[in-house]
Amino acid sequence: MSDQKPGDVPSNKPKLNPGDQADLDTPGAGENVCQECKGTGKIGDKECPICGGTGVVIEEIGGA
Repeated sequence: MSDQKPGDVPSNKPKLNPGDQADLDTPGAGENVCQECKGTGKIGDKECPICGGTGVVIEEIGGA
């Protein structure tokens, strides 16, 4: 039996960061360089709060 409650994010799913617009597996979404930290993952000596230190954000790409 699982301790997971309705609405919980499955543990095997990557956590979204504040700058992410969608899950990576969402059709029409892909990785882009974080504009806040310019892809470094850091602002000064601290982890970028927008990308969570990854240097990338998941954004909508293209579309018609």
